Amino acid sequence: MDYETLRDWSDTRLLAAVLSGQVAARLLTRFGSLRELLQADTNDILRCRGVGHSRLETLRALPELARRYYSESLPVGEAIRSPADTEGYLKSRLRHLDHELFCCLFLDNRHRVLSFDELFRGTIDGTSVYPREVVKEALAVNAAAVILAHNHPSGVAEPSQADERITKRLKSALELVDIRLLDHLIIGDGRATSLASRGLL
Repeated sequence: MDYETLRDWSDTRLLAAVLSGQVAARLLTRFGSLRELLQADTNDILRCRGVGHSRLETLRALPELARRYYSESLPVGEAIRSPADTEGYLKSRLRHLDHELFCCLFLDNRHRVLSFDELFRGTIDGTSVYPREVVKEALAVNAAAVILAHNHPSGVAEPSQADERITKRLKSALELVDIRLLDHLIIGDGRATSLASRGLL
């Protein structure tokens, strides 16, 4: 079975691959989505029929497995192979957070990863971003290009007007020191929106 086949599976079928089918269906019916399930309180999950501590441990391990997989898929010193790799990595780092986190992926002139930095932490509905700090960090690692990313805890991956404004400010600030802004990704619940693909850079 290949990866492309698994991408077509429903959330229930994927969850049933690691839990029983009936338990997977009950959990998703109760919590509404994978995101809500994986963020749910331990006691609430244990109240679901068929879930004991062993299955709870399995559930708790899933996001960490994904995070580690994508951490290894973007190793420092290696070039980014595809936009899908970048998106998957950023989704694994940001999609389940209950607060906004603004991050930068710093690249060299061959698009090899120099570092991934979590620069600004906010609340459930926003965060303050300072272009000067982004430029400072980019220069510190001698970056030639930057990919920005932040999450929307609401799960909605649509860019706000504030997102568009800060993206333009950051692009202008980075251009002053000859650093290219390649993209700004908004991470929601299971999907990401690229401002570059929307023509908003």
